[in-house]
Order: sequence, then C-alpha cells, then structure tokens
Amino acid sequence: MSIPNTYNATAVEEKWYDYWMKNNYFHSTPNDKTPYTIVIPPPNVTGVLHMGHMLNNTIQDVLIRRARLRGYNACWVPGTDHASIATEAKVVAKLKAEGINKEDLTRDEFLKHAWEWTDKHGGIILDQLKKLGASCDWERTKFTMDADLSEAVTKVFVDLYKKGDIYRGYRMVNWDPEAKTTLSDEEVIFEEKQGNFYHINYKIEGTEEVVTIATTRPETLLGDTAICINPNDERYAHLKGKKAIVPIANRVISIIEDEYVDIDFGTGCLKITPAHDQNDKVLGEKHGLEVIDILNDDATLNENGLHYNGKDRFVVRKEITKELEEIGALVKVEQHMHKVGTSERTKAVIEPKISAQWFLRMEEIVKPALDAVLKDEEIKLYPKRYNNTYRHWLENIRDWNISRQLWWGHQIPAFFYGEGVEEFVVATSIEEALPLAKEKSGNNALTVADLKQDEDALDTWFSSWLWPISVFNGINEPENEEINYYYPTNDLVTGPDIIFFWVARMVFAGYEFRQEKPFSNVYFTGIVRDKQRRKMSKSLGNSPDPIELMQQYGADGVRVGLLLSAAAGNDLMFDEDLCAQGRNFSNKIWNSFKLIKGWVVSETEAQPEASKIAIEWYKAKFQKTLAEIDANFEVYRLSDSLMSIYKLVWDDFSSWFLEMVKPAFGYPMDAVTFKEIIGLLEDNLKILHPFMPHLTEEVWQLIADRTPEDALIIAEYPKATSYNQEIIANFEMASEVISGIRTIRKDKNISFKETIDLSVLNNDHISKDFDAVIVKMCNIAELSYVDAAVDGSLSFRVKSNEYFVPMAGAIDVEAEIAKLNEELKYTEGFLKSVQKKLSNERFVSNAPEQVIAAERKKEADSLSKIETIKASLSSLV
Repeated sequence: MSIPNTYNATAVEEKWYDYWMKNNYFHSTPNDKTPYTIVIPPPNVTGVLHMGHMLNNTIQDVLIRRARLRGYNACWVPGTDHASIATEAKVVAKLKAEGINKEDLTRDEFLKHAWEWTDKHGGIILDQLKKLGASCDWERTKFTMDADLSEAVTKVFVDLYKKGDIYRGYRMVNWDPEAKTTLSDEEVIFEEKQGNFYHINYKIEGTEEVVTIATTRPETLLGDTAICINPNDERYAHLKGKKAIVPIANRVISIIEDEYVDIDFGTGCLKITPAHDQNDKVLGEKHGLEVIDILNDDATLNENGLHYNGKDRFVVRKEITKELEEIGALVKVEQHMHKVGTSERTKAVIEPKISAQWFLRMEEIVKPALDAVLKDEEIKLYPKRYNNTYRHWLENIRDWNISRQLWWGHQIPAFFYGEGVEEFVVATSIEEALPLAKEKSGNNALTVADLKQDEDALDTWFSSWLWPISVFNGINEPENEEINYYYPTNDLVTGPDIIFFWVARMVFAGYEFRQEKPFSNVYFTGIVRDKQRRKMSKSLGNSPDPIELMQQYGADGVRVGLLLSAAAGNDLMFDEDLCAQGRNFSNKIWNSFKLIKGWVVSETEAQPEASKIAIEWYKAKFQKTLAEIDANFEVYRLSDSLMSIYKLVWDDFSSWFLEMVKPAFGYPMDAVTFKEIIGLLEDNLKILHPFMPHLTEEVWQLIADRTPEDALIIAEYPKATSYNQEIIANFEMASEVISGIRTIRKDKNISFKETIDLSVLNNDHISKDFDAVIVKMCNIAELSYVDAAVDGSLSFRVKSNEYFVPMAGAIDVEAEIAKLNEELKYTEGFLKSVQKKLSNERFVSNAPEQVIAAERKKEADSLSKIETIKASLSSLV
C-alpha cells in the first residue's frame, strides 16, 4: 500500500469522518454492554463555533471515544437550545431590516418567521462540530422545542403547579427594557460603574424647611410615595408625622419611620419609590404605600412621568437634573462608584419592575441537590473548588422567575377565563383547560373561545433543566427502555459560568422528576483567554476563527493545541503556536510510521539482543504511561494524560525505541521484531485515538487491510498489566550513557561511522541488559568492564559509574589538555563565586528559599563537573 510522503490533514479528516458516519459507529442503542453517556451542553440555535465550544466539545469527544475503545456502549447526545431571548432578538432585528415591526405581527406570524430563521441557521454549529471530529450520535440530535421535548416542558409545568410549587404573583423582577422581558437573578450581571449621587431638597409641607435626599436615580422621584427616616436619628426627630412635597411633581407624601434606614449612609433620609426598587417595595408593603410606576416596558417614561412622558430614562435623568437645578432643588452632584445590574444577553441596564409573573418555589427543591454534591457526593464537581460556589448559591437561592415576555419559546400552559388575577387554570391543552375553567368559575356556559392562553413564554432554562431526562423521553414515558438504560448519564462537561443557570437546575430536576442524579461527574472547563489573559471575544478581535485554525493546522492539531494549554479546570491561555505543535506532532507520527513501513522484513534474520531488550523496555514504559493516563483521566486531567502520551510517542517511541530497533543500513529487519513493533505502534494509536482520531485511524488503516469491524474507532483499548520498573530505571541510566558518548563524539568531531571502544569502571554493579543497545547506538567496537581508570581516555560519570573512551590517535592530546585546563579554570572560578555567595550570612538569611536552592545546585553541579574534568585530565597526562 502506497504511503504519501506528507500528511494531508484536510483530506484525511474528511475521508475518515465520512467513513465513520457511513458505518454508523457513533450510533448507540441499548444492549448488554455498560452504557457511557454524555449529553451535550446544547449550544444556542443562533450560535456558530467559537473557541469555548472547541475546547468543551474536544474534551467530550476525548471522553466518548475513550469509552468506546474501552468497551462501553458510548452514547453522546447532541442538540441545540432555542435560546428565547437571543433568537427572538435576532429575528426581530432581521424583520426590522426588512421594514417589519414585531408589534405589527400576530404571535403565529412572528413564530413562522422565527421557525424559518431557525431552520436556516439552527444546524450550522452542529455541522461545524463534525469538522472537529465530534463523534456524536447524530441520529439522536435534539432541539429544545422538538414536539416531545415541548410536551415534557408542559407536563412538568402542570405537575409542579398542581403540587403548589409553581405560583403566579406580583413581584419585583429584573426587567430588560431592550428585550422587553423579565430575567432571572442569574441573568443579571452586576458591574462596578461610575455614577453620581444627586442631593435633592424636598420641601416640608406648610414650612420653609427642606429635607435633603441623596439618590443615584433622580428621574424616579416622579414615582416617590414617601420619605423614610430612622426613628433613632435625632437629626430628623422633628419631622415625625409631617409630610414632604416631591419636587416637580408637587405631590404631597408622608414621612415614615423605619430602622431599615442606615443613619450613616448618604443623608440618612431615603426617598421611597416602591415601583422601582426592591427594598423600597418591601418598605412600601410594610407601610401600605401607594405604588406609582413611571416607566414603560422600553424604559421610556409613561404618563406618570408628567412632561417627560415618552422620553428615555437616561435622557430624563439629564433633563430632570437641569430642571431641579433651575427650581433650586438640586443641592449638589457627587461622583459615586456603584454596582449596576445589566442584562447578560442584551447588556441593557436592568430596571426593577413590579409585574405579574410565574415563579417556581425553590426552598424544598434544592435540598436533595445540596446533599447530592456536598454530603453524599453522589455528584462530584471537578475542580472541587466549585463546591463552595454551588453551596453559596443554593443556600441563598430565591424563587425562580420562570416567565418571560417573549413569543419564541414554550408558551405558558395557563388559560384565562376572565380579567381577574386568579381567573385562570393550568392544563396541558386548551381542551383540557375548559372543564377546569368551568368548575373553577362555576360558569358552565364557557367555551374554548372564551379561554385565552397566557402570552408569556417560559425561561429557556426551564426546558434545558430537563435535558438529560427529556432527550431520552423520560418525562413523557418515565419507564421507557432508553431512559432506564442511559440515565443517569456519566459525565457533564461545561463552563462554570452556567453552574447556576443549568448545572444546578439539572440536579434539581433529576431528583424532582426521577429521584435520581442526572450525572455522576461535572467537569468545569476554564475560560479560553489570549496570551494577555483577556477573554476571547469577537468584540476584542482576539478570537481566531476555529474553522480557519482547523484548515491551517488540521482538526487533530488544533485539538492537541487546545488540550495542551488546558490545565484541569483552569483558564486556558490559548497560543496558536500550540496548534502548530499539534500539527508537528502529527508529522512526527507520520514520519515514524513511514520509517517503519520502509523497512525490509526477513523471516530468516535472527533477532538482535538490542531489539529484545528494547521491546521489553518499551512494553514496560508503555504500561507505566498507561497507568499515568488512567490516573489522570480519573480526575479529569486530560491535558496531563495527553502530555504523557505525547512524551511517550515523541521521545520514547520515535526518538529512542525506533533507533534501538532499526536495522543497520542495507540490512533487513527480522520478522519477530517487526511484528512486535507493529503491535506497539497499534497500542500507541489506541491510546492516542481519543485525542487525534483522524490521524490515528489513517495510520491504523495503512498498517494493514482492515474490515469495518476492525476499524480503530471500535478497537479494544490496551489492558493495564504489571510492568518491570527495574528495566525502566536501567534504561534511564543507559540513555545517559548513550548521551554522554554522543557528546564526546560531537565535541571531538568523531564521526559516527568510526567505531570507538568503551570501558566501564562499574561501582554501582548495575544491570548489563542494555549493553547491546549501547554498543549498537554508539557504534562501539568493544565494551569492557575495568577495575581502574583507563589512561589516555576521556571520561564521564553516570551515578557512581565512570565511562572511558580511549582517545589515542583520535584527537590532538596536547590541545585537548589545554582545552580541559581552560574549562577547569573557568569552572573553579564560577564555583568560587557561588561559594562566596553561600558563605555570606546576610545573603543566606534574606534570599528566598528557591534562590538559595538554585545556588546550592550550581555548587553541586560545578563540583561534579570539576571532578569529571580532573579525571579526564589525569587520564590524558
């Protein structure tokens, strides 16, 4: 079989991915094997592949391919999330560009556009994952708005409502004025921003006196319904029972007392605006205050905003400040750093807003999830430091606002039969709702036409929290074969930024709906950053295009580059040079394979001793590395596993082993050794396959003619066995000897074709097993063991053994003596300077420990070098 001179990653990757797909290796069905299951964190249907996806899905593919090789029934379920806010925003923007406003459409008309957009763009990111080599079971691809997944969402909502866990109520919520919807607490990002403190005078009714209020939001004074003072604040004791006048609005409001007010903060007086501040709302309810909402859904002021009606809140902030100044009510403006809540999705500044919304009670639902991670450890988080993050959120959780004022998403299954707040029923369909509405209202004349479904959609995460269950139809058919076989899943690979949004909520759902964990392990990847530690993003222009990277370095090269930079759970400092290193690794493997296949094999040639010991050593080294790989996989240190394989293949196999076994120029390779080499190469390919699937499959298939049943993707992973640790240690010493001899050849310009003798003054009495390898790799004519130093030789030490290479006739002895004397003089001078430092008590007591250690090492190395030089000199004199 012809082997191309160079490795063509693009052609190879396309060829083998098509082959894997054609032979259906990725597909899984329940059988008698042990399942290994991963569900993909479903990317937004709006998305395209970015570096975070690349890292996350490379890790998942490594895990799933390794499980497949190890004999598990490996199932990786792919899919996408409908992403309510993000998708609706994109569709609205597209329609606006076409001159269509969402407000001019019916819900059904808008949804038609949304589905068209989803059908066109929804599969892009999944197709891009195929270029990465992702071995997902594509036949199982799910979308959070598929009919069966939507049915599950509705069923869960109804069941939770019937149990009293879901309720509807007027609450202060986070309002995104750009998306025009509520957000959960987790979707609000608090950012430290420069703002102002506006000090404003409110007149006291019937007097010339004023009271000064400090606020960061002067525009909200039009919604003020009280001023609050601390009853213990003597400064304002004379204001008790009086009333104040709101500037501009000229509305009379009460002065109330509450210990909530911090005497030492600001002026010690608070303006109370119950419609626009969570704390003010609590005080308003406590003191029975009026609620005046001054904002429209788009954060412009409404009719309660008087002459500012229709103007944006930030425009009004500037204009009302000017008006307050003109009427003499503005005392001063001070700069002030404070935290501002912004929408995670739209970046708009959040407005607190009182609104009728749907909530899920969290107090009871979190308890099993807390125990599962922190007490019973049924679920393990990697790295473990995220346990504290998880604990903090669950112990301080508030009820989940699950309704969104959007059309794209799962419409809330609540049906109103009247205008009253409580005049609704919850049911899986309008037909099921009708008899419930008749019963609740006592009106048997109601028809389906009298019922109106709630316009709101459910929070996106209310569907994705069911993902590990719903992809196997475990909500609709709780005892079906697939959910019972594949659930709970094994590993979840995701980012720590969605530990609250998704990870914890899936744990809630698992125990609530199946009384069982959804997965056993959660591995949190780090954030992909550039070399300046900045998070990669389109806006910064520091994020490479993943598709272009794969075209340049090959998918396998990029996979290696990503994982070599990804220390377990830590942020990844992405460096494109590591992708080049991955590509170079591909070329190294390819060239090693070409070397092997280029050897002529003879059935009659005897196996050399050097080959026998080399094979024994490499098998031991392979098993040692295999144990390291497996141990690192246990704690999700995939980068360390890859590095172990990288060193094994590049250093031990390609640089040492193949040199040890290759036949002399012009001679054939013996068949016994060649067969062993091929077996070891195949084992290398098996452990490397999860990381570099395309290259390894190509080499595997070129080694021999294979049937689809013999493909590498479904081969058997190497079995761990005991191994000879002594032979590994002996080789380490032998390799130092070989390096020492090669250094002498290089320094003295002795051609490798020229044989040399080697004498060993053996004090360690080490194994002589590798003598044949030393003789071969150093072109030794005669290797002998001696009892005394050999005159006229250059020497070097390895441990307590001394090695002598006779120099008679090979070098100019006088010149060599002069060179060694010069080197000795320099080294003794260097040693003297080091020892001077170490004898300085001030230096030793003040310098950092690592600096002292480095100096002591310099001293030890210098002493050893001096001893070696002196030994060489004495042998030449």
